[in-house]
Amino acid sequence: MGKKKEKPIDLKNLEPEEKVKYEIAEELGLLDKVMEHGWKSLTSKETGRIGGLVTKKKRDARKD
Repeated sequence: MGKKKEKPIDLKNLEPEEKVKYEIAEELGLLDKVMEHGWKSLTSKETGRIGGLVTKKKRDARKD
């Protein structure tokens, strides 16, 4: 099986949920790693941290 063709990511044209993921990755200093090697290059600890912060932001948004 061949590798999937990766299309370039347009950070200015993302769905709101995807945008939050990329913003958090940037805050954690992981955006360069994600842009260069993809989300699969992150460790489970890094992925969990991003997921936890996404959940926290969603919860905080519902409170407002």
